[in-house]
Amino acid sequence: MRTDSSPGTLPAREHLPADTAGTPVLDVVIPVYNEEKDLQPCVRRLHDHLTRTFPYSFRITIADNASTDTTPLVAQRLEARIPEVRNFRLEQKGRGRALRTVWSASDAPILAYMDVDLSTDLNALLPLVAPLISGHSDLAIGSRLARSSRVVRGPKREFISRAYNLILRGSLQARFSDAQCGFKAIRRDVAQILLPLVEDTGWFFDTEMLVLAERAGLRIHEVPVDWVDDPNSTVHIVKTATDDLKGVWRVGRALATGSLSLDRLTRPFGDDPRDRDIMDVPKGLARQLVGFCVVGGLSTLFYLLLYTVFRQFGGSQVANALALLVSAVANTAANRRLTFGVRGPGGAVKHQAQGLVVFGIGLALTSGSLFALNTATSSPAHSTELAVLIAANLAATVLRFLLFRVWVFSDRREGDEPANGVTAAPGASAPAPRASAPGASFPHASAPTYPTGAPQAGAQQTGVPQTGAQQAGGASVPQRHVVHPHDHNTTTQFRAGEAADGTWRDATMQMLPVRRPHDTDPGDAR
Repeated sequence: MRTDSSPGTLPAREHLPADTAGTPVLDVVIPVYNEEKDLQPCVRRLHDHLTRTFPYSFRITIADNASTDTTPLVAQRLEARIPEVRNFRLEQKGRGRALRTVWSASDAPILAYMDVDLSTDLNALLPLVAPLISGHSDLAIGSRLARSSRVVRGPKREFISRAYNLILRGSLQARFSDAQCGFKAIRRDVAQILLPLVEDTGWFFDTEMLVLAERAGLRIHEVPVDWVDDPNSTVHIVKTATDDLKGVWRVGRALATGSLSLDRLTRPFGDDPRDRDIMDVPKGLARQLVGFCVVGGLSTLFYLLLYTVFRQFGGSQVANALALLVSAVANTAANRRLTFGVRGPGGAVKHQAQGLVVFGIGLALTSGSLFALNTATSSPAHSTELAVLIAANLAATVLRFLLFRVWVFSDRREGDEPANGVTAAPGASAPAPRASAPGASFPHASAPTYPTGAPQAGAQQTGVPQTGAQQAGGASVPQRHVVHPHDHNTTTQFRAGEAADGTWRDATMQMLPVRRPHDTDPGDAR
């Protein structure tokens, strides 16, 4: 797995700002290899659908990855005849390679892709990208396995698809339902940081991207789709399945060994509603209690098993100390990740050290209980020892949860603070600097910017920099330079998630729909 890149912190997830002209909001990539027959009907059908139904500007990019037939000529003709079509030629095969290359070079804030056979009904395209435009989600996928999906395909492909997703759930704990549906979208600011961590260049690219995104805590939106199998598909099922299983092993091993620092894929403190301090509502208490009880129950069983094993080779005190030490380390690690949601290796040693202090308290309780039992009777039964230990562990468990919550994994942890060291107000999204990724091939290493040449509603259209502050509803609002709508030589740029006045508070902006005329080829018979 790649570990040489150093992605920066993701910007706050906000409604994407957009202009009425210039950079398209959506870039739909169609990866193709020797698709000379299907390419033109696909592009024309997609372009007609987007022109009629999609309310924002768009682009269609043909990613030709080393085709050897006349596919490049067809792509060039489509690019020449349709203004919204772009052609991108790669000299190496691989769907993942094509998507990474084109998405990395695109300037559109929303990036999507679909298969050239258009097996997925295009009416699902707007529901797919809408959560990304609004800032609700980071990635979106079409799902053929959702309850409300309507799918037509043979039993062989149905079995393979469901078996593959069961493998993902069992081995990588994936919670998304359909990894390989060729109908996905991602926000560009997320892609800039996530894609350098994805190693696969073939069909496993989708799965690896989704697994890493889910493990990093990004939100994945699933859209039920209507899907009809293409009987002429050129996908080699056996080879693809073998490569996918190899990818599952590689990713699972990397996640298990911690070679991927997914904690770098973080949001500013305050972007998650669970970061907010709400009066009379203990933050995450119910979820933490459930997680702690589950981990505690499993730890107790693990402890009792270890005690039984160690008791065969030594006395009760030694067996208890060893069993409690091993189970305490496992318990701290499990609670760190599952109960309190701390990801990545940062602070792990400190947390384990604090966990050992809690272990010392538990050792004192259980050892004291065993000492009292041995004082009361010289040869207690093994079942009696276990009963005493269970009672002592229950008391230690309550104390352990309290210490974990208020001391070891307190609500305001390191890493939750903004990078500039300023504590964010509850509910506010603080900006965090983005670090470029050395060694990565991304041309856009910093936060995306979008030009705006039109004035915002309510702004003074003077073209002269404002001074002072404008009183709006009793609040002092700092002003910025407003560009005259007819001045095309000057643009104001700001990052995704940044408000028009330069702040990061309440940065939601209204996206203006773009109604486009039908662009048809004069020689087209439509």
